[in-house]
Amino acid sequence: MFFYVAKVGYFFLQPSNFLIGLVLLGLLLVLVGRWRKLGIRCAWLGVVGLSVCGFSPAANWLILPLEERFPRPATLEGYEGIIVLGGAVDTIVTGGRGDTALTTSGERITITARLAQQIPDARVVHTGGKGVIVSAQATEAEGAARLFEDFGIAPDRILLEDASRNTWENAVLTKALVKPEPGQSWLLVTSAYHMPRSMGVFRKAGWTGITAYPVDYRTRGSEDWTLGFSGASKGLRRFDVAFKEWIGLVVYRVTGRSTEFFPGPTS
Repeated sequence: MFFYVAKVGYFFLQPSNFLIGLVLLGLLLVLVGRWRKLGIRCAWLGVVGLSVCGFSPAANWLILPLEERFPRPATLEGYEGIIVLGGAVDTIVTGGRGDTALTTSGERITITARLAQQIPDARVVHTGGKGVIVSAQATEAEGAARLFEDFGIAPDRILLEDASRNTWENAVLTKALVKPEPGQSWLLVTSAYHMPRSMGVFRKAGWTGITAYPVDYRTRGSEDWTLGFSGASKGLRRFDVAFKEWIGLVVYRVTGRSTEFFPGPTS
């Protein structure tokens, strides 16, 4: 139930959807006549919101604190395995085309393949099933396995968890599959903006010895604080991504799925 409520709820809360809806509502109220003034205000508010979120640095203001929260480890020695979270494979297109299609988070897969070469004794664990409401003919794990094989990673090093649909299920189901032992160290690979929530969830699920390895950065760093966007679609997309993470941090904390509101390296 949590999965479906989260997906449907965020559809309406997603800033780009909400602002477009506000414009449409305003136009509708203008047509009604008696609500003309309110309609004009709603429409203008929506247009201004779309412009600010689409062209200004607002999206970077939201995403930079998330991306800067966890640094990469100084060394890659002593890790039992590499856990990569789903989100890099487009399950709908992959199922329809019969070959792995990557999303904008494809770096999760490619960097994991590089880490597998740098840590040749580490197990590679991919966790992700079908994180969409619409029907898909493939799981993320299936698509990732195909790419890992193409990258030359031995099949006996790979573990696939293919039932999880969100970050909480990633942590719980992977723990049940891997059965990590006390004293073991694991690398957690996911997009940098998603790392704070992921670390909080894995810690809450009982994982110990987890080290963040953020990838898929969307910004260069602090120099992007004042950087706007040349196209509204680019800014709105980044704003939506960052907004979703902040909402996720709040919801996961309130529902007891994370250790704290904004997990950090020393939590």
